[in-house]
Amino acid sequence: MLPETSIYSYLAPAVAYLLLTTLLVISWRGQALATLAVAASFASTLWAAVAVAYTATPLVPTGLFQLSELVRTGLWCLFLLNLLEGMRQSLQPALKNTLLLAAVSAAIVMFVLPMLSSTLGLEPASLRATALVASLALTITGLLLVVQIYRSVPPDQRWSMRFLSFGLGTVFAWDSVTSAGLLLVGQIDTQIWQARGIVNALAVPLIAVSLARNLSEGQNIQVSRHVIFHSCMLMGTGLYLILMAVCGYFIRFYGGSWGGVTQVLFLCLSGALLVVLLSSERMRAKFRVFLSKHFFSYKYDYRQEWSRFTENLSSSEVSVPHRVVSALAGLVKSSSGLLWLREENGYELLECWNAEAPASSIGESLAQVTEFFERQQWVIDIEEFLGNPGFYPGLELPDALLEREDAWLLIPLFFGDNVIGVVLLAKSTVPQSMNWEDRDLLKVAGRQAASELAQYKFNQELVQARQFEAFNRLSAYVAHDLKNILAQQSLIVSNAEQHKHNPEFVDDVVGTVQNSVNRMKRLMEQMRSGARTVPSGNTEINELLQAVVDRHSLREPQPILTCSEQKLTAPADRDQLATVFGHIIQNAQEACTRDGTVEVLLECLEDSTAVVSVKDDGAGMDEDFVRERLFRPFDSTKGLTGMGVGAFESREYIRSLGGDIEVTSTPGAGSLFRIVIPCQPAETEAAEWPLQKSTY
Repeated sequence: MLPETSIYSYLAPAVAYLLLTTLLVISWRGQALATLAVAASFASTLWAAVAVAYTATPLVPTGLFQLSELVRTGLWCLFLLNLLEGMRQSLQPALKNTLLLAAVSAAIVMFVLPMLSSTLGLEPASLRATALVASLALTITGLLLVVQIYRSVPPDQRWSMRFLSFGLGTVFAWDSVTSAGLLLVGQIDTQIWQARGIVNALAVPLIAVSLARNLSEGQNIQVSRHVIFHSCMLMGTGLYLILMAVCGYFIRFYGGSWGGVTQVLFLCLSGALLVVLLSSERMRAKFRVFLSKHFFSYKYDYRQEWSRFTENLSSSEVSVPHRVVSALAGLVKSSSGLLWLREENGYELLECWNAEAPASSIGESLAQVTEFFERQQWVIDIEEFLGNPGFYPGLELPDALLEREDAWLLIPLFFGDNVIGVVLLAKSTVPQSMNWEDRDLLKVAGRQAASELAQYKFNQELVQARQFEAFNRLSAYVAHDLKNILAQQSLIVSNAEQHKHNPEFVDDVVGTVQNSVNRMKRLMEQMRSGARTVPSGNTEINELLQAVVDRHSLREPQPILTCSEQKLTAPADRDQLATVFGHIIQNAQEACTRDGTVEVLLECLEDSTAVVSVKDDGAGMDEDFVRERLFRPFDSTKGLTGMGVGAFESREYIRSLGGDIEVTSTPGAGSLFRIVIPCQPAETEAAEWPLQKSTY
């Protein structure tokens, strides 16, 4: 039973020192002090392994175990000596020489004298006592170095050396007790020997944390908080189980006839309590806070915290305001929060995350806090404000906010130098006090969250602007069509007095009014639906083009039409297509002088495509104007009389039919518009009513 217990006792430090050595090697950058730390840790691993073998089998010589122990203790003393010299820049020569002499003397006594014992006539018992004295002197030297290091550190920085001093000091102290007991009694106490391995194993996490903090030349070793957390949890669980086992043993030993039952009941209850503690998020959170405060120089693992914060902030499963509040709350373990967005007339409540909607007076009163935020850029701890308002000079918080029992932190969201929002977090599930590190983290995270919130706000405004843009564009199209209808009606009025007794004129008037009514109905339908739609149909291009040319023959220069003999039909709305032809012919007329020429040509290509060419000898256009301005909506060269949508609307409609409008123009030489339309030979009468002709 004894050897098995001792084996497990020394197996634990072997594994622990091996993990520490691996961590140091991974983080090693070639520093002298780090090299000594790696060597000392590896020597401790070998020492524990030799102790396991020495305990398990008598084949391992005592000298080998003593050698491994000397190397381990000597390397740790050498590491501490260099660390101490680095702190003081230079040690006193007497102290340094004394320490080196103690280490060399121990080596000579333990290994050189036994080899010369027969020559010198020394007794084995005296040699063993001398070796024990030398070993005890070496461990005491280690204790002296630990004390000197702790005393050399300034009082405000001793926290960084606390764990190394406590860990190695405990190891050296236990070694001293072991050597002293063996020297005085002549044998090692069994319990002290077994506990020695466990003591060394428990010292490893303390040494690891302190090495991560204090290795010089850059402090390149980084200890994962997850490793420390889970290692401590595992170690604590092991100690708990050992304690429960010991208690169970005494319960069974002193429990009499009920001892066995009581022991089983006690162990079951202890196991249930352990499961509850390990599964409690509250207890785990408290333990994480404890580790962060006492085992690390910084409270947060910023790489992990920022990675988790960014992941929560970029999640697409919930809305942006929800993500902003939950991500900030996650940094301080808050369970709920509120978000107000700053608008022109105050603050608007945007998100209630796991919280009830507050009184509207809070949002209305937050405007008075904005000035304080922009002046100080502080995170407001409401509990601290209630305890001592003097910490926040010039700050007045709304009464409705102070009356909330769960109100804890008020975080400003800065976008640039302006506050665009405020987040109120409820009290954390883990009671904790705020320090500079918490506030700095929340301020930086608040700026990142403000960028996300600003992007959300801009997107909302962009969507609204696009809706208005679509409405304005539709209104412009409708106004353009109304202008064309008004031109038709004005033409009738201007010729009515002269031709009112002409029957053909009356017929044309009826047809024009009917056409205007149909177009007005369509415009009303477009206004109700919000979409620019046109009915489909079959239109005979020859007859339609002739009617459009006749209508525009009332002004100079009169267009000259040349049509293909073949009748062509296009799958297009008659009125819309007439508007396209009329717009291009009218623009050609306006570009020419009164004695200029406007030629209109209709031809059919072999692939059943109709091409309507409108050529003039007017002012023409340069390439930049044709490319950048001609078909740009709401860009007009006609001043206040133009809407700037005619050319754009014409091209978009022709493209919707599967065709296109091609433009060739030269300044001073005129322009050529080619309207390409898919068509087919006419088989039936396409026109239900003619456009009015220019008979008046």
